[in-house]
Amino acid sequence: MSLFGTLFTLLIGPTVPLPAPTYLMEALERVEVQHSDSGRSGFQLIFKLGRDQGDILDYKALAGPQLRPFSRVIMIVTFNAVPQVLFDGVVINQQLTPSEEPGGTRLTVTGEDLSVMMDLEEKSVEHPAQPETVIALKIIASYARYGLVPTVIPPPTLDIPLPIERTPVQQGTDLQYLQQMAERYAYTFYVSPGPVPGVNTAYWGQPPRIGVPQRALNAGMGSESNLINISFDYDGMRPLFVEGTVQDRNFNTQLPVRTFASTRLPLVSQPAWLTQPHARKKAFRESGQNTMQAFARAQAETDRSQDSVVRGTGELDALRYEAILQPRGLVGVRGVGFSYDGLYYVQQVSHTLERGSYRQRFTVQREGLGAISPVVIP
Repeated sequence: MSLFGTLFTLLIGPTVPLPAPTYLMEALERVEVQHSDSGRSGFQLIFKLGRDQGDILDYKALAGPQLRPFSRVIMIVTFNAVPQVLFDGVVINQQLTPSEEPGGTRLTVTGEDLSVMMDLEEKSVEHPAQPETVIALKIIASYARYGLVPTVIPPPTLDIPLPIERTPVQQGTDLQYLQQMAERYAYTFYVSPGPVPGVNTAYWGQPPRIGVPQRALNAGMGSESNLINISFDYDGMRPLFVEGTVQDRNFNTQLPVRTFASTRLPLVSQPAWLTQPHARKKAFRESGQNTMQAFARAQAETDRSQDSVVRGTGELDALRYEAILQPRGLVGVRGVGFSYDGLYYVQQVSHTLERGSYRQRFTVQREGLGAISPVVIP
Protein backbone atom coordinates (compact mmCIF):
# COMPACT_ATOMS: atom_id res chain seq x y z
CA MET A 1 0.00 0.00 0.00
CA SER A 2 1.62 3.28 -1.08
CA LEU A 3 0.77 6.33 1.02
CA PHE A 4 2.12 9.33 -0.95
CA GLY A 5 5.78 8.41 -0.57
CA THR A 6 5.20 6.18 2.45
CA LEU A 7 5.24 2.41 1.91
CA PHE A 8 3.39 -0.09 4.09
CA THR A 9 4.61 -3.71 4.05
CA LEU A 10 2.75 -6.63 5.61
CA LEU A 11 4.48 -9.93 6.42
CA ILE A 12 2.14 -12.70 7.54
CA GLY A 13 2.12 -16.47 7.89
CA PRO A 14 1.36 -19.39 10.24
CA THR A 15 5.05 -20.18 10.90
CA VAL A 16 7.45 -17.91 9.00
CA PRO A 17 5.84 -14.56 8.05
CA LEU A 18 6.15 -13.87 4.31
CA PRO A 19 5.02 -10.90 2.21
CA ALA A 20 1.22 -10.87 2.08
CA PRO A 21 -0.29 -12.05 -1.23
CA THR A 22 -1.43 -9.40 -3.68
CA TYR A 23 -5.11 -10.21 -3.18
CA LEU A 24 -4.81 -9.52 0.57
CA MET A 25 -3.04 -6.20 0.06
CA GLU A 26 -5.66 -5.14 -2.48
CA ALA A 27 -8.44 -6.02 -0.03
CA LEU A 28 -6.76 -4.24 2.93
CA GLU A 29 -8.85 -1.17 3.74
CA ARG A 30 -7.52 0.11 7.08
CA VAL A 31 -4.78 -0.69 9.60
CA GLU A 32 -5.04 0.25 13.26
CA VAL A 33 -2.20 -0.26 15.75
CA GLN A 34 -2.11 0.56 19.46
CA HIS A 35 1.17 0.76 21.41
CA SER A 36 1.36 1.38 25.16
CA ASP A 37 4.10 1.36 27.78
CA SER A 38 2.03 -0.95 29.99
CA GLY A 39 0.00 -3.97 29.03
CA ARG A 40 -0.06 -5.61 25.64
CA SER A 41 -0.09 -3.71 22.36
CA GLY A 42 -2.58 -4.65 19.67
CA PHE A 43 -3.62 -4.24 16.05
CA GLN A 44 -6.56 -4.57 13.69
CA LEU A 45 -6.49 -5.27 9.97
CA ILE A 46 -9.75 -4.49 8.20
CA PHE A 47 -10.30 -6.11 4.81
CA LYS A 48 -13.00 -5.35 2.26
CA LEU A 49 -14.06 -8.70 0.79
CA GLY A 50 -15.75 -9.68 -2.42
CA ARG A 51 -16.06 -12.93 -4.36
CA ASP A 52 -14.53 -13.58 -7.74
CA GLN A 53 -15.78 -16.25 -10.12
CA GLY A 54 -13.39 -18.85 -8.68
CA ASP A 55 -14.43 -18.24 -5.06
CA ILE A 56 -17.14 -20.89 -4.93
CA LEU A 57 -16.71 -22.32 -1.42
CA ASP A 58 -15.33 -19.35 0.51
CA TYR A 59 -13.78 -15.92 0.31
CA LYS A 60 -10.23 -16.13 -0.98
CA ALA A 61 -8.89 -14.28 2.07
CA LEU A 62 -10.41 -16.90 4.40
CA ALA A 63 -9.41 -19.93 2.38
CA GLY A 64 -5.69 -19.59 3.14
CA PRO A 65 -3.95 -19.94 6.53
CA GLN A 66 -2.54 -16.39 6.71
CA LEU A 67 -5.32 -14.79 8.75
CA ARG A 68 -6.07 -17.64 11.15
CA PRO A 69 -5.43 -17.37 14.92
CA PHE A 70 -1.77 -17.43 16.01
CA SER A 71 -0.51 -16.57 12.54
CA ARG A 72 2.52 -14.27 12.87
CA VAL A 73 2.08 -10.67 11.63
CA ILE A 74 4.87 -8.14 11.03
CA MET A 75 4.13 -4.62 9.80
CA ILE A 76 6.79 -2.33 8.34
CA VAL A 77 6.44 1.33 7.38
CA THR A 78 9.07 2.87 5.09
CA PHE A 79 9.64 6.65 5.14
CA ASN A 80 11.98 7.99 2.46
CA ALA A 81 13.47 4.53 1.85
CA VAL A 82 14.12 3.94 5.59
CA PRO A 83 12.08 0.97 6.91
CA GLN A 84 10.78 0.92 10.49
CA VAL A 85 9.02 -1.99 12.18
CA LEU A 86 5.57 -0.85 13.26
CA PHE A 87 4.30 -4.08 14.82
CA ASP A 88 5.19 -7.72 15.43
CA GLY A 89 2.58 -10.03 16.88
CA VAL A 90 0.07 -12.80 16.30
CA VAL A 91 -3.56 -13.00 15.21
CA ILE A 92 -5.96 -13.89 18.04
CA ASN A 93 -9.41 -13.09 16.64
CA GLN A 94 -11.43 -12.89 13.40
CA GLN A 95 -14.71 -11.09 12.83
CA LEU A 96 -16.66 -11.48 9.58
CA THR A 97 -19.49 -9.04 8.81
CA PRO A 98 -21.35 -10.16 5.66
CA SER A 99 -23.23 -7.61 3.57
CA GLU A 100 -25.87 -7.75 0.85
CA GLU A 101 -24.03 -4.97 -0.99
CA PRO A 102 -21.42 -6.14 -3.52
CA GLY A 103 -17.99 -5.75 -1.93
CA GLY A 104 -19.55 -4.63 1.35
CA THR A 105 -18.40 -7.61 3.43
CA ARG A 106 -15.78 -6.75 6.05
CA LEU A 107 -13.25 -9.03 7.71
CA THR A 108 -11.62 -7.66 10.86
CA VAL A 109 -8.50 -9.43 12.07
CA THR A 110 -7.37 -8.57 15.61
CA GLY A 111 -4.03 -9.43 17.18
CA GLU A 112 -1.64 -8.64 20.01
CA ASP A 113 2.10 -8.38 20.42
CA LEU A 114 4.25 -11.42 21.17
CA SER A 115 3.85 -11.05 24.93
CA VAL A 116 0.51 -12.85 24.41
CA MET A 117 2.55 -16.04 23.95
CA MET A 118 3.82 -15.55 27.52
CA ASP A 119 0.27 -15.46 28.84
CA LEU A 120 -1.05 -18.82 27.67
CA GLU A 121 0.01 -21.20 30.46
CA GLU A 122 -0.38 -20.78 34.20
CA LYS A 123 2.54 -22.21 36.14
CA SER A 124 3.55 -22.97 39.71
CA VAL A 125 7.33 -22.51 39.77
CA GLU A 126 9.85 -21.84 42.53
CA HIS A 127 12.81 -19.51 41.93
CA PRO A 128 15.12 -20.24 44.88
CA ALA A 129 17.85 -17.70 45.75
CA GLN A 130 17.12 -15.64 42.63
CA PRO A 131 16.40 -11.88 42.71
CA GLU A 132 13.89 -10.33 40.30
CA THR A 133 16.56 -9.47 37.72
CA VAL A 134 17.67 -13.08 37.33
CA ILE A 135 14.10 -14.36 37.24
CA ALA A 136 13.15 -11.86 34.51
CA LEU A 137 16.16 -12.80 32.38
CA LYS A 138 15.41 -16.50 32.77
CA ILE A 139 11.75 -16.18 31.82
CA ILE A 140 12.41 -13.98 28.78
CA ALA A 141 15.20 -16.28 27.55
CA SER A 142 12.72 -19.18 27.38
CA TYR A 143 10.92 -17.33 24.53
CA ALA A 144 13.97 -16.80 22.33
CA ARG A 145 12.24 -18.72 19.52
CA TYR A 146 10.00 -15.67 19.01
CA GLY A 147 12.97 -13.37 18.58
CA LEU A 148 12.75 -11.83 22.07
CA VAL A 149 15.97 -10.10 23.16
CA PRO A 150 15.94 -9.29 26.91
CA THR A 151 16.75 -5.85 28.29
CA VAL A 152 16.53 -6.07 32.08
CA ILE A 153 17.34 -3.11 34.34
CA PRO A 154 18.26 -4.03 37.95
CA PRO A 155 16.02 -2.42 40.60
CA PRO A 156 17.46 0.28 42.87
CA THR A 157 17.69 -2.16 45.79
CA LEU A 158 19.20 -5.63 45.55
CA ASP A 159 17.13 -8.11 47.52
CA ILE A 160 18.49 -11.65 47.16
CA PRO A 161 16.05 -14.09 48.79
CA LEU A 162 17.88 -16.43 51.14
CA PRO A 163 16.42 -19.97 51.01
CA ILE A 164 16.33 -20.13 54.80
CA GLU A 165 14.02 -17.08 54.83
CA ARG A 166 11.86 -17.23 51.71
CA THR A 167 11.63 -18.62 48.19
CA PRO A 168 9.97 -16.63 45.39
CA VAL A 169 7.09 -18.68 43.96
CA GLN A 170 5.39 -17.96 40.67
CA GLN A 171 1.65 -18.63 40.63
CA GLY A 172 0.35 -17.61 37.22
CA THR A 173 1.56 -17.08 33.69
CA ASP A 174 5.04 -15.83 32.85
CA LEU A 175 3.62 -12.48 31.73
CA GLN A 176 1.64 -12.03 34.94
CA TYR A 177 4.68 -12.77 37.07
CA LEU A 178 6.93 -10.38 35.14
CA GLN A 179 4.34 -7.63 35.58
CA GLN A 180 3.89 -8.48 39.24
CA MET A 181 7.63 -8.17 39.89
CA ALA A 182 7.79 -4.91 37.93
CA GLU A 183 4.95 -3.42 39.96
CA ARG A 184 7.01 -3.63 43.16
CA TYR A 185 9.47 -1.01 41.88
CA ALA A 186 7.16 1.10 39.65
CA TYR A 187 8.83 -0.70 36.74
CA THR A 188 7.21 -1.82 33.51
CA PHE A 189 7.40 -4.82 31.21
CA TYR A 190 6.64 -4.72 27.51
CA VAL A 191 7.65 -6.25 24.19
CA SER A 192 8.72 -3.70 21.57
CA PRO A 193 9.11 -4.58 17.85
CA GLY A 194 12.39 -4.15 15.99
CA PRO A 195 14.92 -2.85 15.29
CA VAL A 196 14.76 -5.36 12.41
CA PRO A 197 11.83 -7.58 11.30
CA GLY A 198 11.50 -10.74 13.37
CA VAL A 199 13.40 -9.33 16.38
CA ASN A 200 11.74 -7.84 19.47
CA THR A 201 13.02 -6.20 22.63
CA ALA A 202 11.56 -7.59 25.87
CA TYR A 203 12.08 -4.75 28.36
CA TRP A 204 11.82 -5.10 32.14
CA GLY A 205 12.81 -1.98 34.04
CA GLN A 206 11.89 1.57 34.89
CA PRO A 207 10.18 3.63 32.16
CA PRO A 208 13.12 4.58 29.89
CA ARG A 209 13.95 8.27 30.22
CA ILE A 210 17.38 8.21 28.63
CA GLY A 211 18.51 8.14 25.04
CA VAL A 212 18.26 10.43 22.05
CA PRO A 213 14.81 12.08 21.81
CA GLN A 214 12.72 11.51 18.72
CA ARG A 215 11.87 14.16 16.15
CA ALA A 216 10.11 17.09 17.77
CA LEU A 217 6.36 17.62 17.78
CA ASN A 218 5.85 21.13 16.37
CA ALA A 219 2.82 23.34 16.96
CA GLY A 220 2.11 26.84 15.63
CA MET A 221 5.25 26.89 13.48
CA GLY A 222 3.76 27.34 10.02
CA SER A 223 5.26 25.01 7.44
CA GLU A 224 7.29 23.29 10.18
CA SER A 225 4.17 22.23 12.08
CA ASN A 226 3.41 18.50 12.06
CA LEU A 227 0.67 18.41 14.72
CA ILE A 228 -3.01 18.32 13.86
CA ASN A 229 -3.90 19.15 17.47
CA ILE A 230 -2.49 18.92 20.98
CA SER A 231 -3.75 19.71 24.49
CA PHE A 232 -2.26 19.52 27.99
CA ASP A 233 -3.60 18.71 31.44
CA TYR A 234 -1.87 19.56 34.75
CA ASP A 235 -3.19 17.41 37.62
CA GLY A 236 -2.12 18.89 40.95
CA MET A 237 -3.57 15.92 42.83
CA ARG A 238 -1.12 13.42 41.33
CA PRO A 239 1.96 13.92 43.58
CA LEU A 240 2.01 11.48 46.49
CA PHE A 241 4.43 10.91 49.35
CA VAL A 242 4.53 7.90 51.66
CA GLU A 243 5.39 7.91 55.34
CA GLY A 244 5.01 5.46 58.18
CA THR A 245 6.92 2.69 59.93
CA VAL A 246 7.83 -0.91 59.25
CA GLN A 247 8.55 -3.72 61.68
CA ASP A 248 11.81 -5.00 60.19
CA ARG A 249 11.50 -8.77 60.12
CA ASN A 250 15.27 -9.30 60.28
CA PHE A 251 15.97 -7.20 63.39
CA ASN A 252 12.47 -7.12 64.94
CA THR A 253 12.79 -3.34 65.19
CA GLN A 254 10.33 -0.65 64.14
CA LEU A 255 11.94 1.76 61.68
CA PRO A 256 10.58 4.86 59.87
CA VAL A 257 9.73 4.77 56.16
CA ARG A 258 9.36 8.03 54.25
CA THR A 259 9.72 9.36 50.70
CA PHE A 260 10.71 12.93 49.81
CA ALA A 261 11.04 13.11 45.99
CA SER A 262 10.81 11.18 42.75
CA THR A 263 13.90 9.22 41.74
CA ARG A 264 13.08 9.33 38.01
CA LEU A 265 15.51 11.16 35.74
CA PRO A 266 14.10 14.73 35.53
CA LEU A 267 12.49 16.01 32.34
CA VAL A 268 11.47 19.44 33.67
CA SER A 269 12.94 22.43 35.48
CA GLN A 270 9.91 22.79 37.80
CA PRO A 271 8.86 19.34 39.04
CA ALA A 272 5.58 19.34 40.94
CA TRP A 273 7.06 17.51 43.94
CA LEU A 274 9.51 20.42 44.42
CA THR A 275 7.46 23.49 43.48
CA GLN A 276 3.91 22.56 44.51
CA PRO A 277 3.08 23.68 48.08
CA HIS A 278 0.80 20.73 48.82
CA ALA A 279 0.85 17.02 48.04
CA ARG A 280 -1.07 13.96 49.13
CA LYS A 281 0.41 11.80 51.87
CA LYS A 282 -0.22 8.09 52.28
CA ALA A 283 0.45 6.00 55.36
CA PHE A 284 2.73 3.01 54.87
CA ARG A 285 0.97 -0.02 56.32
CA GLU A 286 2.62 -3.03 54.67
CA SER A 287 4.08 -5.71 56.93
CA GLY A 288 6.31 -8.75 56.69
CA GLN A 289 9.15 -6.87 54.98
CA ASN A 290 12.63 -5.76 55.85
CA THR A 291 13.58 -2.09 55.73
CA MET A 292 15.09 -2.30 52.23
CA GLN A 293 11.95 -3.85 50.79
CA ALA A 294 9.71 -1.32 52.55
CA PHE A 295 11.65 1.66 51.19
CA ALA A 296 11.56 0.18 47.67
CA ARG A 297 7.76 -0.27 47.80
CA ALA A 298 7.20 3.22 49.21
CA GLN A 299 9.49 4.88 46.65
CA ALA A 300 7.75 3.01 43.84
CA GLU A 301 4.41 4.58 44.84
CA THR A 302 5.91 8.06 44.90
CA ASP A 303 7.67 7.62 41.55
CA ARG A 304 4.53 6.29 39.90
CA SER A 305 2.43 9.19 41.18
CA GLN A 306 4.80 11.80 39.71
CA ASP A 307 5.05 10.32 36.23
CA SER A 308 1.89 11.85 34.78
CA VAL A 309 1.44 15.16 36.62
CA VAL A 310 1.39 16.82 33.19
CA ARG A 311 -0.23 14.84 30.40
CA GLY A 312 -0.44 15.83 26.76
CA THR A 313 -2.71 14.27 24.15
CA GLY A 314 -2.79 15.01 20.46
CA GLU A 315 -2.65 13.84 16.89
CA LEU A 316 0.02 14.24 14.25
CA ASP A 317 0.18 13.82 10.50
CA ALA A 318 2.69 11.01 9.98
CA LEU A 319 3.21 11.97 6.33
CA ARG A 320 4.59 15.33 7.50
CA TYR A 321 6.32 13.90 10.58
CA GLU A 322 7.96 11.25 8.35
CA ALA A 323 8.63 8.82 11.18
CA ILE A 324 6.93 6.47 13.60
CA LEU A 325 6.48 8.13 16.99
CA GLN A 326 7.72 5.43 19.33
CA PRO A 327 6.19 4.95 22.79
CA ARG A 328 8.42 4.16 25.79
CA GLY A 329 10.90 6.89 24.86
CA LEU A 330 11.43 10.64 24.79
CA VAL A 331 10.15 13.28 22.40
CA GLY A 332 10.51 17.05 22.32
CA VAL A 333 7.57 19.47 22.04
CA ARG A 334 8.06 23.03 20.79
CA GLY A 335 5.88 25.98 19.89
CA VAL A 336 3.50 25.86 22.89
CA GLY A 337 5.39 28.12 25.35
CA PHE A 338 8.05 27.60 28.02
CA SER A 339 5.75 25.94 30.57
CA TYR A 340 4.76 23.07 28.28
CA ASP A 341 7.65 23.02 25.79
CA GLY A 342 10.50 20.56 26.28
CA LEU A 343 10.94 16.83 26.71
CA TYR A 344 8.17 14.32 27.41
CA TYR A 345 7.95 10.59 27.94
CA VAL A 346 5.77 8.96 25.27
CA GLN A 347 3.28 6.72 27.04
CA GLN A 348 0.95 5.64 24.25
CA VAL A 349 0.66 5.90 20.45
CA SER A 350 -2.11 4.64 18.18
CA HIS A 351 -1.79 4.48 14.41
CA THR A 352 -4.45 4.60 11.70
CA LEU A 353 -3.34 3.88 8.12
CA GLU A 354 -5.58 4.22 5.10
CA ARG A 355 -4.83 4.90 1.47
CA GLY A 356 -3.54 8.48 1.30
CA SER A 357 -3.71 8.99 5.08
CA TYR A 358 -1.58 8.06 8.07
CA ARG A 359 -2.33 9.59 11.46
CA GLN A 360 -0.83 8.94 14.87
CA ARG A 361 -2.62 9.78 18.11
CA PHE A 362 -0.41 9.99 21.18
CA THR A 363 -0.24 10.53 24.92
CA VAL A 364 2.87 12.05 26.50
CA GLN A 365 3.59 12.77 30.15
CA ARG A 366 6.08 14.21 32.62
CA GLU A 367 6.37 15.34 36.24
CA GLY A 368 5.88 19.12 35.99
CA LEU A 369 6.38 22.33 34.03
CA GLY A 370 9.29 24.11 32.37
CA ALA A 371 11.76 22.92 29.77
CA ILE A 372 15.22 21.89 30.96
CA SER A 373 16.83 22.87 27.66
CA PRO A 374 16.29 25.90 25.38
CA VAL A 375 16.18 23.62 22.31
CA VAL A 376 14.96 20.16 21.34
CA ILE A 377 15.92 17.95 18.42
CA PRO A 378 13.99 19.39 15.42
